[in-house]
Amino acid sequence: MSTTTSTPPPAARSRRSTLRGRPELFTDYAADQAMLNTRAKRWSVILLVLLMLVLPSFVSRDLQGLLTLVFIYAIGGIGMNLVTGFAGQVSLGHAFFLGLGAYTSTYFGSPASARLHGLDLEMWIWLPLAGIVPMLVGLAVAPLAARVRGLYLAILTLGLVFLGEHIWKEARSFTGGPGVGRSGAEPVIAGFNLYQRHTVLGLDIPRETFFYLACLALLVVLAIAARNLARSRMGRAFAAVRDRDIAAEIMGVPLMRTKVLAFGISSFYAGVAGGLLTVAIGQVTPENWNLFLSVDFLAIILIGGIATISGSIMGATFVVLLPRGVERLAEHVPFIGTAADPGILSVFQLQIMLFGGLIIAVLIFEPRGMFGLWLRVRNYWKAWPFSY
Repeated sequence: MSTTTSTPPPAARSRRSTLRGRPELFTDYAADQAMLNTRAKRWSVILLVLLMLVLPSFVSRDLQGLLTLVFIYAIGGIGMNLVTGFAGQVSLGHAFFLGLGAYTSTYFGSPASARLHGLDLEMWIWLPLAGIVPMLVGLAVAPLAARVRGLYLAILTLGLVFLGEHIWKEARSFTGGPGVGRSGAEPVIAGFNLYQRHTVLGLDIPRETFFYLACLALLVVLAIAARNLARSRMGRAFAAVRDRDIAAEIMGVPLMRTKVLAFGISSFYAGVAGGLLTVAIGQVTPENWNLFLSVDFLAIILIGGIATISGSIMGATFVVLLPRGVERLAEHVPFIGTAADPGILSVFQLQIMLFGGLIIAVLIFEPRGMFGLWLRVRNYWKAWPFSY
């Protein structure tokens, strides 16, 4: 009698090697390219999401609102990283697409009045439209932007910000006009307002909590989508164009189509972030969507980490929470101005100086930003106590 033995598939052998205590030994490309390919990564992501879910019960309403802004800025930062970090197209026009998404959401999601247009639709309609409309505009502008590179591309996209500021100030029936503005869109889904206090299972839940959880869920979904995009054929085309566009075109990468898609997808993320910002801020004016907002998102990807999804989230956390830290610092440093004492520097001036200094320091000492620092710390403890 003859016996036959079956050979386990490569995926099973990879999982078996992981269980033996060799988490980074892979025998097939699928396991190596998996999003969470080690047990430590899986558990750390699960624990971080669980922490974010229970955190509203232990923090103040003010800090919860800041964390909601972190989630929204992280969505916009991921979009900025897709076009600048992954595709290598330097864009300073992110504030224009944020504003376009914001006013798209207010038009479709806010009620009409005597001086303002509005359709008063629910969030499941206005939020996708807040991303789709900027994406269509980005796809229309991208062929022009794809013909230039470097400094010329930065100047071209910067022109969009100034053009947008003029449009937002003149289109008063949609934006409310300068200095006045209009209220943000209503986050209502099937009659349930995410920005109101509700009682669920006998628990009184504050009005900010549901919107906080909605922004967290959107960040998780869009971050996973961006991570999968970066690992796909399109993401590899982005990287090829970023590293050497002429060589990428010679190898068969469609240069124009790749750049246009990068701008379109980035504009979609920016529009969604802009629509969510209208709800978080409450009252938006044309002055909100200026060059400083584009600089904020540029700081997010430079400080957090170029071409990394995790770096976008780290950078958004830093950029949103930094002003609060500067305000606390102003209470103890005499030359920083406060409401009672003007001081030598205002909080806003110090914040801009810190942004500029940190961007310079990151570019010189750690080009991969906070994500690069995290990699250094992780690799140190993985190799400890060995020096190699």
